[in-house]
Amino acid sequence: MNSDALFESSLRSLPLLHRGKVRDNYAIGDDRLLIVASDRLSAFDVVLPDPIPGKGRVLTAISNFWFARTRHLVANHLTGEPLSRCLPDAAERAPLEGRSVIVQRLQPLPVEAVVRGYLIGSGWKDYQQSGKVCGISLPAGLRQAAKLPAPIFTPATKAAAGEHDENVSFEAIADTIGGARAQRVRDLALALYGFAAEHARGRGILIADTKFEFGLDARGEVVLMDEALTPDSSRFWPADSYREGSSPPSFDKQYVRDYLETLDWDKKAPGPRLPAEIIAGTAERYREAERRLTG
Repeated sequence: MNSDALFESSLRSLPLLHRGKVRDNYAIGDDRLLIVASDRLSAFDVVLPDPIPGKGRVLTAISNFWFARTRHLVANHLTGEPLSRCLPDAAERAPLEGRSVIVQRLQPLPVEAVVRGYLIGSGWKDYQQSGKVCGISLPAGLRQAAKLPAPIFTPATKAAAGEHDENVSFEAIADTIGGARAQRVRDLALALYGFAAEHARGRGILIADTKFEFGLDARGEVVLMDEALTPDSSRFWPADSYREGSSPPSFDKQYVRDYLETLDWDKKAPGPRLPAEIIAGTAERYREAERRLTG
């Protein structure tokens, strides 16, 4: 394991609430959380044993970039408080600098708010079988990685640790969280994607698809949470090498997925070890995404 990477955080001064695929959440009283982005990497919903050095800091920087620029569309969970507010001990705080944020505690909505602008991944597989993605009919004859006529909202269920998210219809989400709230989530997700895709195109990146997570604040308002438009939650393609008909190169963990697809692995835990060149290549792709998007 790379000594410069943080696979798992450990704090004495705050209680750990939850350790997710990538993030460790600590309680700050009853109304706030400290979220630490580790360098863990998950693929096919399995946390891999090898971390990607610096990944958590890249995810935090990119998310904070988008949170700051999308406040006109939707409120987000950041409080803006410095890390020293909840971790006054400098030695305890040091490993978490640049990879941690203080946020308001929300009631998470049980939906992955996925938006697709291009036909790839599980959407491409669904389309090949049915001509639809999450119940949405698409024109016949589309090729892999084709740009869709317009971005589509294709939600998924949020799976428990070690299980796989499942694509579902908008109607299924409406049954779960209510029609008006589902409509609000869909509208926000599409607006966020449209805003980000335009910015990214100007920086030489196509956002093929992305997923958002939302929660409810104390007033019942929908708030953007978790992460936003990172290489973990999105497919980023270099615009200058994009071609229809095959899976384009990417600035995200598709590089790792493509490697894992060459292995005899059933996509269940435990995940396989990653070669050093795959770790280094992934780290560089994440850094390149940050450089291009945030300037």
